[in-house]
Amino acid sequence: MMQCWWGQTEAEVSAPADSLTPLMLGSSEPGVLRVGQLCLAIGNPFGFDKTLTTGVISGLNRDIRSQLGSTIPGGIQTDAAINPGNSGGPLLDSSGRLIGVNTAIFTPTGTSAGVGFAIPVDTVASVVPQLITTGRVLRPSLGVQVSSDAIAQKLKVQSGALLSGIQPDGAAAAAGLLSTRRGLGGVVAGDVIVALNGRKVLNGGDLFNALEQYKIGEMVKLSIVRTTDQVLGTRVDLHQFDGG
Repeated sequence: MMQCWWGQTEAEVSAPADSLTPLMLGSSEPGVLRVGQLCLAIGNPFGFDKTLTTGVISGLNRDIRSQLGSTIPGGIQTDAAINPGNSGGPLLDSSGRLIGVNTAIFTPTGTSAGVGFAIPVDTVASVVPQLITTGRVLRPSLGVQVSSDAIAQKLKVQSGALLSGIQPDGAAAAAGLLSTRRGLGGVVAGDVIVALNGRKVLNGGDLFNALEQYKIGEMVKLSIVRTTDQVLGTRVDLHQFDGG
């Protein structure tokens, strides 16, 4: 049975329990994984099954853009060769513990260019039980779209998550937040979220990472900068993320 969550696909395998040997789980918490640490990627690149490649962790907390256009925060970057067919395979540390699930590459040619990405194991461990129980992943959401860093800089937003769109029935709309819009004098930058419950937000990835710490229905306090340079505080009840 195939399940899709947040732009990726996970498979539930039906097989006798005594024929399966589970991997030991590592951790992707800050301070446990380090840049330069050895890692191993297993998969079936181009149909060549049981392929093992090695490399190091090249970066942490990378924002990965999924094929559906959503942003997957907290990604692990590696130079271990990852090619089409590696997606869904494990990324292991040198002790054989699972630290991530291979998911994407950045490449101009379609083959490995030494920039691969994996979903952190802590994220995987949190969503798999939900997939097994409910068939989907329930995530908290503000009901907003966030501008890319390039667009934010063009609108002279140096730090924070610039809101490019707001869902009419979402938590942000209920709280009165404003998105980027066109005014009489040109484009007017939307509200910029600079902190969530006191945690600094530098960009959209930071915002989505911060939201992961909360549950649907919980109330959070947002610190907002509006185009008047006025710092505002507002409280919102988190809604369910519906993939939008």
